[in-house]
This record gives sequence, C-alpha cells and structure tokens, in this order.
Amino acid sequence: MATGEAQPQENELEKTLKEYQIVQEQLRSIAMQLEQLQGQKIDMERANEELSKADGKVYISVGGVIVETTKEKALADIKDRSELNAVRLQNANRSYTDLRNKEKTLNDKITGMYRKSQGL
Repeated sequence: MATGEAQPQENELEKTLKEYQIVQEQLRSIAMQLEQLQGQKIDMERANEELSKADGKVYISVGGVIVETTKEKALADIKDRSELNAVRLQNANRSYTDLRNKEKTLNDKITGMYRKSQGL
C-alpha cells in the first residue's frame, strides 16, 4: 500500500519539477526581453536629447534606408516609439513579476512535497 501512495506523489513531484523548470526558462527569456527593452529605452532617450539639440537637416533610418525628415517628424517618431516601448516594458515587467510569484509558489510546493516524503 505504501508503494501505491508513493507513486502518485512521485508523479506529482515530477510534474511540479517540470513546471518549475518551464517557469525558470520563461523567466530567463523575459529577463532578456527586459534587458533589450531597457536598452532601447536608453537609446531613444539619447536620440531624443541629441535631436532636441539638432539644427539643420535631420535624417532617420527607415527600413535600412536613411532619409531626410523634419525635426518635428523625427521627434514625433521617437515619441511614438518610446510610448510603445514603455507599454512593452510595463507588460514584460508584469509578466516577470507574475512568473517570479509562480516560481516561488512552485518552489514552496516542491519543498513541501520533499519534506512530506522525508517524513518531516
């Protein structure tokens, strides 16, 4: 009878461990996304600063081609891209926080299952 009880617990532990590993992979992926989005944010802030100081001709890159534009259009483009980046950053931060909470819950569950199997 003890063997019959141990098997479902082992299956549940394996399932929980796999889920934990998946969550950790997702966390690593989102952490890389956050890093990229933070880099883009910094780049856009720098571009906005430089563009604000610029006098004369202004050029932007469009699909691998550099074209002349007005300072106002370039500033509007940076503003739009900054707003989109901010939304993406906010969503990525939210996902990261949710996954961190899920990771902690799974970790606690795994620890509890291990302790229970050890009779602690």
